Amino acid sequence: MKNGVTQTLYSYWDELRGIRPAPNRSEIDPGQIRGLLGDTFILESNSPHEARYRLAGTRLCSTHCRELKGRNFLRGWNDKDREALESLLAAIREDAAAAVIGVAGHTERKQQVAMEMLLLPLNVPGEGRVRILGCCTPMDRPYWLGLHPILSQSITSLRLIWPDERPFFMERQERVQNPMMPRFKVDDMPIPPSSLPQGAERRVGHLTVYNGGKG
Repeated sequence: MKNGVTQTLYSYWDELRGIRPAPNRSEIDPGQIRGLLGDTFILESNSPHEARYRLAGTRLCSTHCRELKGRNFLRGWNDKDREALESLLAAIREDAAAAVIGVAGHTERKQQVAMEMLLLPLNVPGEGRVRILGCCTPMDRPYWLGLHPILSQSITSLRLIWPDERPFFMERQERVQNPMMPRFKVDDMPIPPSSLPQGAERRVGHLTVYNGGKG
């Protein structure tokens, strides 16, 4: 997770759930994440093939130049990405996985903005994990954002975080860095294929997802 909004929302959700796979929907207190509300949303997903916005923040709606409440979350993706998202929704509902998705938003003028999306399972007693808390935030804000609507989206990266894992950014915050040692950004370090244990990857639709909480 590279975006501060994404990291803050995940930390809030993780604290709420404690040792459970996911917190209850009723535990979400908007006052505790007031500064994030403009970028957040809640989906209702009763099956992997269905997800609709129940709530959507003002900044998110402004980015798309439309009200998102009630709209189909799976609309506006190509067939392969939609298939991957359906598989991902199944992992969220059935396995309480969280997901970090790199998204490219496209306008009719061929403009493009990079965004980071987070999807987190929420439990509804008696119904299961049929709600999803999420956020979607641009990595930067070009001048045209909010003037020209995002009409389609595509997946640029995807990482699942399983309930017993801890995202890399949280581990990093807990480390005490030695000021005498050089600081490297993990994203700049090449990872040879041999460093990934056999069986560490999973297929989600047409994408390969590598296990681990380093997203």
